[in-house]
Amino acid sequence: MKPLSDVVSRMLFYKRVFNEKGCPQELVQVSKDILKKCGGIPLAIISIASLLANNHEMKTKDQWYALLNSIGRGLTEDCGLEQMKKILLFSYYDLPSYLKPCLLYLSIFPEDHKIMKGKLIWRWISEGLVYSEKQETDLYGLGNNYFNELVNRSMIQPICIDDREDKQACRVHDMVLDLICSLSSEENFVTILDGTGRKMPNLVRRLSIQNSKMDVDISRMAHMRSITIFTNKVVGKLLDISSFQVLRVLDFEGCDISDIGYVGDLLHLRYLGLRYTHVEDLPTEIGKLQFLLTLDLRGTKIKVLPSSVVHLRRLMCLHVDYHMKLPSGISNLVSLEVLGTMMMFDKDLNAVKELGHLTKLRVLQVYYHVDEILDKALMRSLSNLYKLDSLDIYVRGGEINFLSEDWVPPLQLRRLAFSLPSSWFKTLPSWINASSLSLLTYLHIKVVKVSSEAIQLIGMLPALCVLEIMDISKFYEERVVEMSALSSVALFPCATECHFLCIGAVPSMFPRGAAPRLKHLGFTFSAKWITRENIDLCMCHLPSLERVEVKVIKEEASDREVYEAKVVLRAAAEDHPNHPVLDLH
Repeated sequence: MKPLSDVVSRMLFYKRVFNEKGCPQELVQVSKDILKKCGGIPLAIISIASLLANNHEMKTKDQWYALLNSIGRGLTEDCGLEQMKKILLFSYYDLPSYLKPCLLYLSIFPEDHKIMKGKLIWRWISEGLVYSEKQETDLYGLGNNYFNELVNRSMIQPICIDDREDKQACRVHDMVLDLICSLSSEENFVTILDGTGRKMPNLVRRLSIQNSKMDVDISRMAHMRSITIFTNKVVGKLLDISSFQVLRVLDFEGCDISDIGYVGDLLHLRYLGLRYTHVEDLPTEIGKLQFLLTLDLRGTKIKVLPSSVVHLRRLMCLHVDYHMKLPSGISNLVSLEVLGTMMMFDKDLNAVKELGHLTKLRVLQVYYHVDEILDKALMRSLSNLYKLDSLDIYVRGGEINFLSEDWVPPLQLRRLAFSLPSSWFKTLPSWINASSLSLLTYLHIKVVKVSSEAIQLIGMLPALCVLEIMDISKFYEERVVEMSALSSVALFPCATECHFLCIGAVPSMFPRGAAPRLKHLGFTFSAKWITRENIDLCMCHLPSLERVEVKVIKEEASDREVYEAKVVLRAAAEDHPNHPVLDLH
């Protein structure tokens, strides 16, 4: 990658350090000198800027010069890589004590590996890297703060795959990974076996196996706390897992294994990751793991969980697939904070009632078949879950009736999704309003007939970032409902992404000043509308627009009108100062 120009380097540096305030005159020269030593290398610029920006108070001029002098000759000479490492070391040593081990822990993962945020935080908790002496502390929330702090310090690169927490991830820059792998080795924090001839220490604490072609000395692993395997042909051939009696983390995700009968002997286990393995049966002895915090069974061949699972009273995170049958007695899992995905297709009234006892749940995903007997019980159970901040309900069978107009959503609900196309609300529920859902950031919903008033009410949600709404009455007819202009410039204040399916929410629906942060807009457009004299497709008043997705519906239009509609839409996108990407379907 070519070095950045002086102008671009300065813009990147100033934006990170000073935001929109601009550089104070007394720091202009020292900023130039620091940027010169960064040599136009983006990682160096961001790392130094993050170091200077991270404290709550602006560093003094003397502190800026102290940092400048400590960098050395900079990246403008032949020793650029060594100086880059030195710059990164400044960032590492500037980390508070609680963040250093969390960063070193990332050396477990291979180069360019997509590290899922939720998984990482649960592993941090299982290893004791995230802890609090106060019993009622939200450990996941604390771990989330640690993750965000590493992002803000530019030590990790965030990847937003989806709004859901379990779909967010990060990567580690190659040079940062090289540094933390080196530090982890020096401190005997993580042992990496990747086929590069790394020396194995006398005492292995955490083992990351990234290549199966190697010799493994089991005698050095008696006190091993963590095993993560990224390759096959290791378990049962090179490693006797049952001999690692103090193991806390066992992560087999993606490995070709089927037999885990020994896990019942690993009494100290906190994290068991079996996602995308060939495991068909979970041993009854799983109930002996009284310290287990996370159990991930997604993508396995397990159909029924053993009854002993309900004895895991410390379990905080349980990931299952919707086809897996949970045993009766799940109300005993009193520590559970994350449950996905619970199936309720077999009219099990007791299971629905037991769900209401899991009052610590923050994240819930439920598959549910519309049933009059269960409807009221499910609403009562959901009403008890006052800590929920993420709720995904996959409903089969038609109209959603169990969430009546009387339902009061949890105050801190941030995500609400009804994703299956086979379920809908007759009208927009009255509890979807600014006072009941003041923190909601994500909404996915289908309504039989969407009105302009409904869009107006949704637009008043003060924190809403992502919206996906469909008019289900038009979906099967391949038609579109027309929307009139919204009445307030204060609508959609935080929205960054809005998808209106089977809804003609053309850009001119938004008055100037509304949706100031909207980056991605999707809507349906009837080609017949192009014949109207007053059709307005201008999108220049949406200042943040980056992508526009339009499904053009032919309805009664001619091929010529369809062609003209697409031409006009392209011209409207081209007229926008941002030249947003236009996807026409």
